[in-house]
Amino acid sequence: MRRIKRKFRKVTAELLDMPHDVVYDLPRLTMIGDRQLYIENHRGVVHFSSERLRLALSKGQLEVTGSSLVIRTIWTEEVFVEGQITNIQLIP
Repeated sequence: MRRIKRKFRKVTAELLDMPHDVVYDLPRLTMIGDRQLYIENHRGVVHFSSERLRLALSKGQLEVTGSSLVIRTIWTEEVFVEGQITNIQLIP
């Protein structure tokens, strides 16, 4: 059944010319240099400190590490982070 759903999503995305992040509920990351990071499609903050940010995703978690990290803006499904970003890791 999952296979049919995936195939249907893929065909629908291609026919309607929709981005895969919308169809598959994937996170979208936009990084500006090593100082700013904008993350869409998260499910909430799991952990935050000035060295680490961990966000829940629909499948797994996203961990951002660095120094002097600050959450500038947070909305229901979007986060804007500033600071010295050294690593971004997807944890299944």
